[in-house]
Amino acid sequence: MPPLRLTLIHPCIGRRAGHRYIRSWEMEPLPPATIAGLTPSDVEVRFYDDRMEPVPYDEPADLVAISVETYTARRAYQIATEYRRRRVPVVMGGFHATLCPEEVSQYAESVVVGEAETIWPVLIDDVRHGRLEPVYRAAARPSLCGLRPDRRIFRGKRYLPIGLVEAGRGCHFRCEFCAVQSMFGSTQTRRPADEILSEVASLRREKALFFFVDDNITSNMAEAKAFFRELASLRVRWVSQASINAAHDEEFLALISRSGCQGLLIGFESLDPAALAAMNKSFNTMRGGYEAALANLRRYGLRLYATFIFGYDADTTESFARATEFAKEHRFYIAAFNHLTPFPGTPLYGRLSAERRLLFDKWWLDGRYRYNMVPFEPLAMTAEELQRQCLEARRSFYAWSSIVRRGFDGVNRANGFMFRHFFPINGMLRVDTTRRDGFPLGDEAWTGSLLRAH
Repeated sequence: MPPLRLTLIHPCIGRRAGHRYIRSWEMEPLPPATIAGLTPSDVEVRFYDDRMEPVPYDEPADLVAISVETYTARRAYQIATEYRRRRVPVVMGGFHATLCPEEVSQYAESVVVGEAETIWPVLIDDVRHGRLEPVYRAAARPSLCGLRPDRRIFRGKRYLPIGLVEAGRGCHFRCEFCAVQSMFGSTQTRRPADEILSEVASLRREKALFFFVDDNITSNMAEAKAFFRELASLRVRWVSQASINAAHDEEFLALISRSGCQGLLIGFESLDPAALAAMNKSFNTMRGGYEAALANLRRYGLRLYATFIFGYDADTTESFARATEFAKEHRFYIAAFNHLTPFPGTPLYGRLSAERRLLFDKWWLDGRYRYNMVPFEPLAMTAEELQRQCLEARRSFYAWSSIVRRGFDGVNRANGFMFRHFFPINGMLRVDTTRRDGFPLGDEAWTGSLLRAH
Protein backbone atom coordinates (compact mmCIF):
# COMPACT_ATOMS: atom_id res chain seq x y z
CA MET A 1 0.00 0.00 0.00
CA PRO A 2 1.45 3.43 -0.94
CA PRO A 3 2.15 5.82 1.94
CA LEU A 4 -0.49 8.33 3.01
CA ARG A 5 0.30 11.75 1.53
CA LEU A 6 -0.30 14.67 3.92
CA THR A 7 0.02 18.31 2.85
CA LEU A 8 0.33 20.98 5.55
CA ILE A 9 -0.51 24.59 4.65
CA HIS A 10 0.25 27.79 6.55
CA PRO A 11 -2.13 30.41 5.07
CA CYS A 12 -1.19 34.07 4.76
CA ILE A 13 -3.49 36.84 5.99
CA GLY A 14 -4.11 37.98 2.43
CA ARG A 15 -2.55 39.78 -0.48
CA ARG A 16 -3.34 42.65 -2.79
CA ALA A 17 -3.98 41.73 -6.41
CA GLY A 18 -0.80 42.16 -8.42
CA HIS A 19 1.42 42.64 -5.36
CA ARG A 20 3.79 40.32 -3.53
CA TYR A 21 3.06 39.45 0.06
CA ILE A 22 4.64 41.78 2.62
CA ARG A 23 7.61 39.78 3.93
CA SER A 24 8.98 41.72 6.89
CA TRP A 25 8.73 39.36 9.83
CA GLU A 26 8.49 35.81 8.55
CA MET A 27 9.37 33.33 11.26
CA GLU A 28 8.94 29.57 11.18
CA PRO A 29 5.28 28.80 11.90
CA LEU A 30 5.22 26.42 14.84
CA PRO A 31 1.72 24.85 14.41
CA PRO A 32 2.52 22.89 11.21
CA ALA A 33 5.81 21.69 12.72
CA THR A 34 3.90 20.51 15.78
CA ILE A 35 1.41 18.61 13.58
CA ALA A 36 4.27 17.13 11.56
CA GLY A 37 5.84 15.94 14.81
CA LEU A 38 2.60 14.22 15.81
CA THR A 39 2.27 12.48 12.44
CA PRO A 40 3.35 8.81 12.15
CA SER A 41 6.72 8.37 10.44
CA ASP A 42 5.30 6.33 7.55
CA VAL A 43 3.18 9.27 6.35
CA GLU A 44 4.65 11.35 3.52
CA VAL A 45 4.51 14.97 4.74
CA ARG A 46 4.82 18.08 2.58
CA PHE A 47 4.58 21.67 3.82
CA TYR A 48 3.85 24.93 2.00
CA ASP A 49 3.95 28.44 3.45
CA ASP A 50 1.41 30.57 1.59
CA ARG A 51 3.29 33.72 2.62
CA MET A 52 6.37 32.90 0.56
CA GLU A 53 5.55 30.30 -2.11
CA PRO A 54 2.71 29.21 -4.39
CA VAL A 55 0.52 26.38 -3.15
CA PRO A 56 0.71 23.46 -5.65
CA TYR A 57 -2.95 22.50 -5.71
CA ASP A 58 -2.47 19.83 -8.37
CA GLU A 59 0.23 17.96 -6.48
CA PRO A 60 -1.17 14.58 -5.34
CA ALA A 61 -2.37 14.55 -1.72
CA ASP A 62 -4.64 12.32 0.35
CA LEU A 63 -5.29 14.92 3.06
CA VAL A 64 -4.67 18.64 3.48
CA ALA A 65 -4.35 20.14 6.99
CA ILE A 66 -4.65 23.88 7.66
CA SER A 67 -4.26 25.65 11.01
CA VAL A 68 -6.66 28.62 11.01
CA GLU A 69 -6.46 31.90 12.90
CA THR A 70 -9.22 34.52 12.69
CA TYR A 71 -7.14 36.82 10.47
CA THR A 72 -6.27 33.95 8.10
CA ALA A 73 -9.75 32.36 7.97
CA ARG A 74 -10.81 33.93 4.67
CA ARG A 75 -7.59 32.88 2.94
CA ALA A 76 -7.75 29.41 4.52
CA TYR A 77 -11.23 28.89 3.07
CA GLN A 78 -9.98 29.94 -0.38
CA ILE A 79 -7.16 27.40 -0.19
CA ALA A 80 -9.53 24.71 1.09
CA THR A 81 -11.90 25.38 -1.79
CA GLU A 82 -9.13 24.81 -4.35
CA TYR A 83 -8.24 21.43 -2.85
CA ARG A 84 -11.82 20.33 -2.32
CA ARG A 85 -12.67 21.13 -5.95
CA ARG A 86 -9.95 18.58 -6.74
CA ARG A 87 -11.65 16.09 -4.39
CA VAL A 88 -8.89 16.26 -1.78
CA PRO A 89 -10.31 16.23 1.78
CA VAL A 90 -9.37 19.11 4.06
CA VAL A 91 -9.08 19.17 7.85
CA MET A 92 -8.82 22.45 9.77
CA GLY A 93 -7.76 23.15 13.34
CA GLY A 94 -6.28 25.96 15.42
CA PHE A 95 -7.74 28.85 17.40
CA HIS A 96 -10.45 29.84 14.93
CA ALA A 97 -11.58 26.26 14.40
CA THR A 98 -11.96 25.81 18.14
CA LEU A 99 -13.78 29.09 18.72
CA CYS A 100 -15.96 28.90 15.56
CA PRO A 101 -16.31 25.18 14.74
CA GLU A 102 -19.70 25.53 13.05
CA GLU A 103 -18.35 28.15 10.65
CA VAL A 104 -15.13 26.28 9.88
CA SER A 105 -16.98 23.01 9.30
CA GLN A 106 -18.72 24.63 6.32
CA TYR A 107 -15.40 24.75 4.44
CA ALA A 108 -13.69 21.49 5.47
CA GLU A 109 -14.46 17.79 5.61
CA SER A 110 -13.23 17.66 9.20
CA VAL A 111 -12.56 20.07 12.07
CA VAL A 112 -10.27 19.58 15.07
CA VAL A 113 -11.74 21.34 18.10
CA GLY A 114 -9.21 21.89 20.87
CA GLU A 115 -5.58 20.81 21.05
CA ALA A 116 -4.40 18.16 18.63
CA GLU A 117 -2.00 16.06 20.70
CA THR A 118 -4.43 13.25 21.51
CA ILE A 119 -6.64 13.73 18.45
CA TRP A 120 -4.20 13.75 15.54
CA PRO A 121 -3.02 10.10 15.63
CA VAL A 122 -6.68 8.97 15.75
CA LEU A 123 -7.58 11.22 12.83
CA ILE A 124 -4.69 9.90 10.71
CA ASP A 125 -5.74 6.32 11.42
CA ASP A 126 -9.30 7.15 10.41
CA VAL A 127 -8.06 8.64 7.12
CA ARG A 128 -6.13 5.44 6.39
CA HIS A 129 -9.31 3.43 6.86
CA GLY A 130 -11.59 5.80 4.96
CA ARG A 131 -13.67 6.87 7.95
CA LEU A 132 -12.76 10.52 8.50
CA GLU A 133 -15.15 12.05 11.04
CA PRO A 134 -16.59 15.57 10.56
CA VAL A 135 -15.50 16.68 14.05
CA TYR A 136 -12.70 15.60 16.39
CA ARG A 137 -13.04 17.16 19.82
CA ALA A 138 -10.44 17.07 22.58
CA ALA A 139 -12.01 15.75 25.77
CA ALA A 140 -9.56 17.60 28.02
CA ARG A 141 -6.31 19.51 27.89
CA PRO A 142 -3.55 17.10 26.83
CA SER A 143 -0.15 16.64 28.40
CA LEU A 144 2.66 18.34 26.49
CA CYS A 145 5.12 15.65 27.56
CA GLY A 146 6.87 14.22 24.51
CA LEU A 147 5.96 17.12 22.22
CA ARG A 148 8.57 17.26 19.44
CA PRO A 149 7.99 19.70 16.56
CA ASP A 150 9.40 18.39 13.28
CA ARG A 151 11.36 21.31 11.81
CA ARG A 152 12.51 19.32 8.80
CA ILE A 153 9.46 20.73 7.01
CA PHE A 154 11.17 24.17 7.05
CA ARG A 155 14.20 23.08 5.01
CA GLY A 156 14.81 25.24 1.95
CA LYS A 157 12.62 28.08 3.19
CA ARG A 158 14.06 31.47 4.16
CA TYR A 159 12.89 32.37 7.64
CA LEU A 160 14.37 34.73 10.19
CA PRO A 161 17.07 32.98 12.29
CA ILE A 162 14.83 32.96 15.35
CA GLY A 163 14.03 29.68 17.07
CA LEU A 164 10.39 29.45 18.12
CA VAL A 165 10.01 27.12 21.08
CA GLU A 166 6.94 26.36 23.15
CA ALA A 167 7.56 25.97 26.89
CA GLY A 168 3.95 26.33 28.01
CA ARG A 169 0.52 26.86 26.51
CA GLY A 170 -2.29 29.05 27.83
CA CYS A 171 -2.66 31.69 30.54
CA HIS A 172 -4.52 31.78 33.86
CA PHE A 173 -5.73 35.38 33.47
CA ARG A 174 -9.20 36.23 32.11
CA CYS A 175 -8.67 39.39 30.05
CA GLU A 176 -11.94 40.23 28.30
CA PHE A 177 -10.46 40.74 24.83
CA CYS A 178 -8.13 37.73 24.79
CA ALA A 179 -8.85 34.63 22.70
CA VAL A 180 -6.22 32.66 24.64
CA GLN A 181 -8.40 32.48 27.76
CA SER A 182 -11.35 31.35 25.63
CA MET A 183 -9.28 28.70 23.86
CA PHE A 184 -7.68 27.20 26.96
CA GLY A 185 -10.23 28.00 29.66
CA SER A 186 -7.83 30.29 31.57
CA THR A 187 -5.44 27.42 32.30
CA GLN A 188 -1.83 26.72 31.39
CA THR A 189 0.01 23.50 30.66
CA ARG A 190 3.82 23.25 30.52
CA ARG A 191 6.32 20.93 28.92
CA PRO A 192 8.89 19.11 31.06
CA ALA A 193 11.96 21.32 31.51
CA ASP A 194 14.39 18.68 30.25
CA GLU A 195 12.49 18.38 26.96
CA ILE A 196 12.50 22.15 26.38
CA LEU A 197 16.22 22.32 27.17
CA SER A 198 16.95 19.46 24.79
CA GLU A 199 15.08 21.22 21.99
CA VAL A 200 16.88 24.53 22.62
CA ALA A 201 20.27 22.78 22.77
CA SER A 202 19.62 21.08 19.41
CA LEU A 203 18.91 24.45 17.75
CA ARG A 204 21.34 26.85 19.38
CA ARG A 205 24.04 26.61 16.70
CA GLU A 206 21.66 27.74 13.96
CA LYS A 207 19.49 30.25 15.85
CA ALA A 208 20.72 33.70 16.87
CA LEU A 209 17.78 34.25 19.20
CA PHE A 210 15.05 32.14 20.76
CA PHE A 211 11.45 33.19 21.14
CA PHE A 212 9.49 31.24 23.73
CA VAL A 213 6.05 31.61 22.19
CA ASP A 214 4.16 31.00 25.44
CA ASP A 215 1.05 33.14 25.80
CA ASN A 216 2.36 34.07 29.26
CA ILE A 217 5.66 32.56 30.30
CA THR A 218 5.02 33.61 33.91
CA SER A 219 1.62 31.94 34.24
CA ASN A 220 3.07 29.09 36.32
CA MET A 221 5.77 30.95 38.20
CA ALA A 222 7.20 28.00 40.15
CA GLU A 223 7.75 25.85 37.06
CA ALA A 224 9.03 28.84 35.08
CA LYS A 225 11.65 29.56 37.74
CA ALA A 226 12.80 25.93 37.80
CA PHE A 227 13.17 25.97 34.02
CA PHE A 228 15.17 29.22 33.93
CA ARG A 229 17.58 27.94 36.56
CA GLU A 230 18.53 25.16 34.14
CA LEU A 231 18.36 27.25 30.97
CA ALA A 232 21.22 29.49 32.15
CA SER A 233 23.73 26.71 31.42
CA LEU A 234 22.96 26.82 27.68
CA ARG A 235 24.02 30.47 27.35
CA VAL A 236 21.44 31.44 24.72
CA ARG A 237 19.61 34.69 24.03
CA TRP A 238 15.85 34.63 24.31
CA VAL A 239 12.69 36.75 24.43
CA SER A 240 9.12 35.93 25.41
CA GLN A 241 5.75 37.28 26.56
CA ALA A 242 4.92 37.95 30.21
CA SER A 243 2.35 39.67 32.40
CA ILE A 244 3.54 42.69 34.32
CA ASN A 245 2.93 41.14 37.75
CA ALA A 246 6.17 39.19 37.19
CA ALA A 247 8.09 42.48 37.33
CA HIS A 248 7.53 42.53 41.11
CA ASP A 249 9.17 39.13 41.66
CA GLU A 250 12.86 39.80 42.27
CA GLU A 251 13.85 36.13 42.16
CA PHE A 252 12.16 35.68 38.78
CA LEU A 253 13.83 38.79 37.33
CA ALA A 254 17.25 37.64 38.52
CA LEU A 255 16.72 34.17 37.06
CA ILE A 256 15.60 35.30 33.62
CA SER A 257 18.39 37.87 33.44
CA ARG A 258 20.99 35.18 34.22
CA SER A 259 19.39 32.75 31.76
CA GLY A 260 19.84 35.04 28.77
CA CYS A 261 16.57 36.98 28.56
CA GLN A 262 17.00 39.96 26.24
CA GLY A 263 13.49 41.34 26.47
CA LEU A 264 9.83 40.74 27.18
CA LEU A 265 6.57 41.60 25.48
CA ILE A 266 4.32 43.03 28.18
CA GLY A 267 0.75 44.13 27.67
CA PHE A 268 0.40 47.51 29.38
CA GLU A 269 -2.81 48.02 27.38
CA SER A 270 -3.87 51.28 29.05
CA LEU A 271 -2.81 53.97 31.51
CA ASP A 272 -6.43 54.45 32.61
CA PRO A 273 -7.55 52.38 35.64
CA ALA A 274 -11.16 52.43 34.35
CA ALA A 275 -10.10 50.89 31.03
CA LEU A 276 -7.96 48.28 32.81
CA ALA A 277 -10.90 47.36 35.04
CA ALA A 278 -13.18 47.00 32.01
CA MET A 279 -10.75 44.61 30.34
CA ASN A 280 -10.37 42.64 33.60
CA LYS A 281 -6.72 43.61 33.88
CA SER A 282 -6.54 45.73 37.03
CA PHE A 283 -3.66 43.56 38.23
CA ASN A 284 -1.46 45.71 35.95
CA THR A 285 -1.43 48.43 38.61
CA MET A 286 -0.56 46.20 41.58
CA ARG A 287 2.25 46.99 44.05
CA GLY A 288 3.12 50.50 42.98
CA GLY A 289 1.89 50.23 39.40
CA TYR A 290 3.80 50.76 36.21
CA GLU A 291 6.52 52.99 37.60
CA ALA A 292 7.59 50.45 40.22
CA ALA A 293 7.42 47.58 37.72
CA LEU A 294 9.45 49.48 35.12
CA ALA A 295 12.11 50.44 37.64
CA ASN A 296 12.53 46.75 38.51
CA LEU A 297 12.74 45.66 34.87
CA ARG A 298 15.28 48.38 34.09
CA ARG A 299 17.41 47.36 37.06
CA TYR A 300 17.81 43.91 35.49
CA GLY A 301 18.52 45.30 32.02
CA LEU A 302 15.38 43.90 30.40
CA ARG A 303 14.22 45.53 27.18
CA LEU A 304 10.51 45.86 26.56
CA TYR A 305 8.08 45.42 23.72
CA ALA A 306 5.15 47.32 25.22
CA THR A 307 1.66 46.93 23.81
CA PHE A 308 -1.26 49.34 24.19
CA ILE A 309 -4.91 48.85 23.25
CA PHE A 310 -7.40 51.64 22.55
CA GLY A 311 -11.17 51.60 22.14
CA TYR A 312 -12.55 50.87 25.57
CA ASP A 313 -15.35 53.16 26.72
CA ALA A 314 -13.03 55.11 29.04
CA ASP A 315 -10.67 56.00 26.18
CA THR A 316 -10.72 59.49 24.69
CA THR A 317 -8.52 61.23 22.14
CA GLU A 318 -6.22 62.25 25.01
CA SER A 319 -5.51 58.57 25.79
CA PHE A 320 -3.32 58.21 22.70
CA ALA A 321 -0.98 61.11 23.48
CA ARG A 322 -0.62 59.93 27.09
CA ALA A 323 0.34 56.42 26.04
CA THR A 324 2.72 57.59 23.32
CA GLU A 325 4.56 60.00 25.62
CA PHE A 326 4.69 57.31 28.31
CA ALA A 327 6.27 54.86 25.82
CA LYS A 328 8.81 57.45 24.69
CA GLU A 329 9.63 58.55 28.22
CA HIS A 330 10.42 54.99 29.27
CA ARG A 331 12.31 54.42 26.02
CA PHE A 332 10.77 51.08 25.18
CA TYR A 333 12.72 49.01 22.67
CA ILE A 334 9.57 48.75 20.53
CA ALA A 335 5.87 49.32 21.16
CA ALA A 336 2.49 48.63 19.55
CA PHE A 337 -0.51 50.96 19.57
CA ASN A 338 -3.50 48.93 18.40
CA HIS A 339 -7.24 49.29 18.43
CA LEU A 340 -9.35 46.83 20.35
CA THR A 341 -10.32 43.85 18.18
CA PRO A 342 -13.34 41.71 19.08
CA PHE A 343 -12.24 38.15 18.29
CA PRO A 344 -15.03 35.58 18.06
CA GLY A 345 -15.50 33.45 21.14
CA THR A 346 -14.18 36.10 23.53
CA PRO A 347 -16.23 37.81 26.25
CA LEU A 348 -15.56 41.09 24.44
CA TYR A 349 -17.16 39.84 21.23
CA GLY A 350 -20.20 38.60 23.13
CA ARG A 351 -20.58 41.93 24.95
CA LEU A 352 -20.25 44.12 21.86
CA SER A 353 -22.64 41.86 19.96
CA ALA A 354 -25.21 42.10 22.76
CA GLU A 355 -24.80 45.88 22.76
CA ARG A 356 -25.28 45.93 18.96
CA ARG A 357 -21.99 47.72 18.45
CA LEU A 358 -20.40 45.37 15.90
CA LEU A 359 -20.12 47.00 12.48
CA PHE A 360 -19.80 43.73 10.55
CA ASP A 361 -21.37 40.33 10.77
CA LYS A 362 -18.16 38.29 11.02
CA TRP A 363 -15.69 41.02 10.12
CA TRP A 364 -13.03 38.42 9.26
CA LEU A 365 -15.16 37.18 6.32
CA ASP A 366 -16.66 40.46 5.16
CA GLY A 367 -15.20 41.61 1.82
CA ARG A 368 -15.45 45.24 2.91
CA TYR A 369 -13.17 44.75 5.89
CA ARG A 370 -9.51 45.70 5.58
CA TYR A 371 -6.58 45.24 7.94
CA ASN A 372 -6.48 47.92 10.68
CA MET A 373 -10.15 48.82 10.24
CA VAL A 374 -12.08 49.07 13.52
CA PRO A 375 -14.95 46.52 13.37
CA PHE A 376 -17.05 47.99 16.17
CA GLU A 377 -18.48 51.34 17.27
CA PRO A 378 -16.45 52.94 20.10
CA LEU A 379 -18.22 55.08 22.66
CA ALA A 380 -16.16 58.29 22.81
CA MET A 381 -15.11 58.56 19.15
CA THR A 382 -15.94 57.16 15.75
CA ALA A 383 -14.41 53.96 14.42
CA GLU A 384 -12.55 56.01 11.81
CA GLU A 385 -11.15 58.34 14.48
CA LEU A 386 -9.97 55.39 16.56
CA GLN A 387 -8.18 53.93 13.55
CA ARG A 388 -6.57 57.27 12.69
CA GLN A 389 -5.42 57.95 16.24
CA CYS A 390 -3.75 54.53 16.47
CA LEU A 391 -1.89 55.30 13.24
CA GLU A 392 -0.79 58.70 14.57
CA ALA A 393 0.48 57.09 17.79
CA ARG A 394 2.62 54.68 15.76
CA ARG A 395 3.96 57.47 13.60
CA SER A 396 4.91 59.50 16.66
CA PHE A 397 6.64 56.61 18.43
CA TYR A 398 8.52 55.56 15.29
CA ALA A 399 9.57 59.07 14.27
CA TRP A 400 13.33 59.17 13.72
CA SER A 401 13.85 61.50 16.68
CA SER A 402 12.12 58.97 18.95
CA ILE A 403 14.03 56.03 17.46
CA VAL A 404 17.42 57.69 17.97
CA ARG A 405 16.63 58.78 21.52
CA ARG A 406 15.37 55.35 22.49
CA GLY A 407 18.22 53.58 20.72
CA PHE A 408 20.88 55.20 22.84
CA ASP A 409 19.09 54.49 26.09
CA GLY A 410 21.39 52.71 28.54
CA VAL A 411 19.37 49.49 28.60
CA ASN A 412 18.72 49.32 24.85
CA ARG A 413 22.40 49.68 23.99
CA ALA A 414 23.81 47.59 26.85
CA ASN A 415 23.93 44.40 24.78
CA GLY A 416 25.78 44.51 21.46
CA PHE A 417 23.47 42.00 19.74
CA MET A 418 20.29 43.82 20.71
CA PHE A 419 21.78 47.25 19.97
CA ARG A 420 22.90 46.13 16.49
CA HIS A 421 19.36 45.09 15.69
CA PHE A 422 17.60 48.04 17.32
CA PHE A 423 17.75 50.44 14.36
CA PRO A 424 16.89 47.87 11.63
CA ILE A 425 13.91 46.61 13.68
CA ASN A 426 12.61 50.09 14.46
CA GLY A 427 13.20 51.16 10.86
CA MET A 428 11.08 48.27 9.58
CA LEU A 429 8.34 49.05 12.08
CA ARG A 430 8.44 52.68 10.97
CA VAL A 431 7.73 51.53 7.40
CA ASP A 432 5.05 49.13 8.60
CA THR A 433 3.05 51.89 10.30
CA THR A 434 1.25 52.63 7.03
CA ARG A 435 1.84 49.93 4.47
CA ARG A 436 -0.41 47.34 6.12
CA ASP A 437 -3.37 49.71 6.31
CA GLY A 438 -6.09 48.65 3.92
CA PHE A 439 -4.58 45.20 3.46
CA PRO A 440 -7.25 42.68 2.40
CA LEU A 441 -8.08 39.49 4.24
CA GLY A 442 -7.80 36.76 1.66
CA ASP A 443 -6.24 36.93 -1.80
CA GLU A 444 -7.82 39.71 -3.88
CA ALA A 445 -6.82 37.90 -7.06
CA TRP A 446 -8.66 34.72 -6.13
CA THR A 447 -11.85 34.26 -8.12
CA GLY A 448 -14.85 32.06 -7.59
CA SER A 449 -17.06 31.18 -4.66
CA LEU A 450 -16.10 29.40 -1.51
CA LEU A 451 -17.10 25.74 -1.76
CA ARG A 452 -19.21 24.74 1.21
CA ALA A 453 -18.88 21.26 2.65
CA HIS A 454 -22.49 20.83 3.76
